Amino acid sequence: MGGSVTSSPIPQPRPGTAETVTVTTGRRTAYLVVLVVLPVLLLALAVPAAWGWGIGPRDVVIAVVMYLVSIFGIAIGYHRLFTHRAFKCRRPLRVALMLAGGMAVEGPLTLWAAEHRRHHKYADRHGDPHSPWRYGDGGLALLRGMAHAHVGWFYTARRRSSRRHWVPDLLADPDVRRFDAAYPAVVALSFALPAAAGGLWSMSWAGAWTAFFWGGLVRYAVVHHVTWSVNSVAHTFGERPFRTRDRSSNVRWVAMLTLGEGWHNWHHMEPTCARHGVLRGQLDPSARLIRWFERARWAYGVHWPSPDRLAAHRVDRRDTRT
Repeated sequence: MGGSVTSSPIPQPRPGTAETVTVTTGRRTAYLVVLVVLPVLLLALAVPAAWGWGIGPRDVVIAVVMYLVSIFGIAIGYHRLFTHRAFKCRRPLRVALMLAGGMAVEGPLTLWAAEHRRHHKYADRHGDPHSPWRYGDGGLALLRGMAHAHVGWFYTARRRSSRRHWVPDLLADPDVRRFDAAYPAVVALSFALPAAAGGLWSMSWAGAWTAFFWGGLVRYAVVHHVTWSVNSVAHTFGERPFRTRDRSSNVRWVAMLTLGEGWHNWHHMEPTCARHGVLRGQLDPSARLIRWFERARWAYGVHWPSPDRLAAHRVDRRDTRT
């Protein structure tokens, strides 16, 4: 693995401060079922389902479209727009990106953003909600840490990030408040849309069911594990061409599946940057789509990478081209 991790001190959270709130056992159990157990079961069911009745072209198209909507919604909407303010955009696009992010079924926008902002402040240190280095640097300790970073933290964390502390700007946004209130309906829509598309396309209940299974249930499970791999894999393996105070790294296959989010090292160097894949050969479809929004004048105030900052923070300065 290239790069290095500096040991510069960062603030540590104190128990009982406004940064976190206690989560009830019932809510932790709900997180366990919806975010941990169900995705694993659905992926396990997908194998015999594909072997038994197969997956046709119609279901593939619907599942891929829903996957792209979900991943772009998380990468561009939840992450780059609302959490890090990497760009601004007109209200119709803001609302559309909120809805697309909600289709991923990863939680209300304010909770998602609160957890992620806390992660950036304490990345890979005490206080990080999902660091794979939580239990140690190698062997079984690291495997346990990766499981924690990938899915375990949803259930094991007895204190979650306080929205009042981490996202007061989002709580003050009327559109965001309305979206969070309507989040259960957005989740229902995430599964109803592929079913409706499959039923209307095939004009049959069977088509609705298979589209619901592949474009709704299995797609939701795949989206979750793909995005969680940024927390686990892209903080453990890969290259680190930029100097950061954490172990964020670049993993190509994660970047491909997450439409650019797996170029994680520069993102931790410059969180407000709209492009994560800043080096030669680093394809970032999410940044490309933001560029198209900007050219259409739907987006503005976009924070693009500075060549000077790229050069200044490279571990190996022999190749600073983007």
